[in-house]
Amino acid sequence: MNLSPGQLDILFQALGDPTRRAILDRLARGPATVTELSAPFEMALPSFLAHVRRLEASGLVETAKDGRVRTVTLVPGAFTPVRSWLDEQRAIWEGRLDRLDAYVQTLMQDNDDGT
Repeated sequence: MNLSPGQLDILFQALGDPTRRAILDRLARGPATVTELSAPFEMALPSFLAHVRRLEASGLVETAKDGRVRTVTLVPGAFTPVRSWLDEQRAIWEGRLDRLDAYVQTLMQDNDDGT
């Protein structure tokens, strides 16, 4: 995985907030205006826009303004670095757990052979 320094940190920081995750969940169904996205949240619009800007800065979403309406969309492939990192971590830990299991099985076999 070829990530620039800090890119993964920025993505995880963006994903680390429940409001931003809720925004991403909504955008998974398709683009939405900022007004539509902000409706379920009880916060001032400037506070909500800070969440949208954080997602945009991380590269997870894009915004487009048409007159007074700002539309937000998910960026295709934006989750790929996160998924790749998680897949790498899963492979590492599965390997470690497989080795641990083999070691425990060996200990159990040795114990059974000694009794």
